[in-house]
Amino acid sequence: MENERIKRGTERLKEVDGNAGERVIASLEGIAPDLGRYILEFAFGDVYCRDGLSLQEREVITIASLLTAGGCEAQLEVHINGSLNVGISPEKVIETFIQCIPYTGFPKVLNAVNVAKKVFAERNISLSK
Repeated sequence: MENERIKRGTERLKEVDGNAGERVIASLEGIAPDLGRYILEFAFGDVYCRDGLSLQEREVITIASLLTAGGCEAQLEVHINGSLNVGISPEKVIETFIQCIPYTGFPKVLNAVNVAKKVFAERNISLSK
């Protein structure tokens, strides 16, 4: 069962986050390999593989949650890329952040938008607005 969860999680992580996800897991090998295993087994092997939400819906929830938590810019960068990888438009990423203003405030939204700006620049994406 454990090997199946890791296999499923590894496949889903690659589908969503591509090489960035693999780099996150690899970066934990020398210091916290169990954390990497938990990410693969639980977050991506169990939660991300559940029925009921599409990958796009899961990523919208994830980027909104990371924005709301604050201080998660590195993870936000990975999941903005993941959002784009699963077909969410850059405009929808920004609109998701704007929706958070009344609930989390301008500073956290500005931080998230700056991370998105960096990701979009790295991917040579310009907004149509």
